[in-house]
Amino acid sequence: MSEKNIIYFDLETQKSAAEVGGWDKIRDMRMSIGVTYSTARGSYEIYGEDRVNDLIDEIMKADLVVGFNHIRFDYEVLHGYTILDLSQAPSLDLMLDLQKVLGHRISLDAVATATLGSEKTAEGLQAIEWFKQKEFLKIAEYCCFDVKITKLVHEYGSACKQVFYNNKFGTKMSVEVDW
Repeated sequence: MSEKNIIYFDLETQKSAAEVGGWDKIRDMRMSIGVTYSTARGSYEIYGEDRVNDLIDEIMKADLVVGFNHIRFDYEVLHGYTILDLSQAPSLDLMLDLQKVLGHRISLDAVATATLGSEKTAEGLQAIEWFKQKEFLKIAEYCCFDVKITKLVHEYGSACKQVFYNNKFGTKMSVEVDW
């Protein structure tokens, strides 16, 4: 029996919430670059907007899609391109799972820094600026790194049944997870 194909996933957008008229218009932000890591393939795949349908197809065929705030945000961006309901894909949203336990939202950077000792390399608003400057390689590198961090956090939590995070006061805390 073959192992499950876990897809780790993230995307960056062309526009900010402010540029499209608010957070209720996430679909209008448009994807600049999407990245997956497939455990079956053992490699990353980078998708430009011209290949968004290939990305959606990969997500829908996955045994599990793991991301960080991907159900509310990344899937909603992709809903601007498809009639498919991506929330039907089997998904583990690490941020939502941690939010249920902690009672508040937490950033990927707060978890990655405390758990892995590795910080994110940029932020989403920087990726939007890179898009405007046609710096697609920078967006792809940043997005790949976010996928890698998400994968490493998930693997750590799956193996150790806990992850760490830095709270708003900078104190390192632990939280049990069932991944």
